[in-house]
Amino acid sequence: MLLMLGLAKRAFTIKLPIAEGSVFYSFVVNPKALSNALVIIPTYNEKENIQSIIDEVFAQPKEFDLLIVDDGSPDKTADLVRDSQKKYNSQGSTRLHLLERAGKLGLGTAYIAGFHFGLARGYEYMLEMDADFSHNPKDLVRLYLACEEGANDLVIGSRYSNGVNVVNWPMSRVLMSYFASKYVRVITGLPVHDTTAGFVCYRKKVLETIQLDNIKFVGYAFQIEMKFLTWKYGFKIKEVPIIFTDRTKGQSKMSAGIFKEAVLGVMMMKIRSWFRSYKR
Repeated sequence: MLLMLGLAKRAFTIKLPIAEGSVFYSFVVNPKALSNALVIIPTYNEKENIQSIIDEVFAQPKEFDLLIVDDGSPDKTADLVRDSQKKYNSQGSTRLHLLERAGKLGLGTAYIAGFHFGLARGYEYMLEMDADFSHNPKDLVRLYLACEEGANDLVIGSRYSNGVNVVNWPMSRVLMSYFASKYVRVITGLPVHDTTAGFVCYRKKVLETIQLDNIKFVGYAFQIEMKFLTWKYGFKIKEVPIIFTDRTKGQSKMSAGIFKEAVLGVMMMKIRSWFRSYKR
């Protein structure tokens, strides 16, 4: 990772290697974040949901800052975010941030870009969340408090820690997701029921320890790798039961290929772990 600081504008430019090339992100960084917690939401064609999810995040009793990472959505999701910025940002206060990327570069790289953004700004907690309301914004506070007050390093909003809590998914998809997590647990030994969960809260020190730019997966298997590394480095993990509700607006980005990446990649991830150290 290349990090350059422009003192006059207080702007960081971060170079992240992705696939066969490199992608550059530029964003303004204030000396201190307004909140100690940043919610990161990746988007691609989420015009039906984006402004509503922004409003709900900012309506929570805990003050969160919010970063939208948009992958060049053809439906102009980013334009709607800019409209919302006029509502929530002022000259001395920026709560809603927008990071635009040139194309659809994958869920994992979107979150990694968001983590770098949050680390540069000094956020103590960073939360991942979907834009489509499958994750209830009211659960953000529960995840945050389980991290902050419970002294946990990673808190997972879990669909499977207390039975199966999924609404409006076809049975085939529920079974595929549930047994994918079971498979990951058997192969890796990872003591997590919902290994593919995308509703999580990380403490800053976890993201500073994990070598983010060396993460191998770019799709939903990214979620497995992040949890696996957090565990291997000896951080404290807790699952908090949530109810996951499938989207009612927009189109799902899930596919069989995404699960194939997760299933086939887990074995290689486990094998690679035999030949590296996880000392902090």
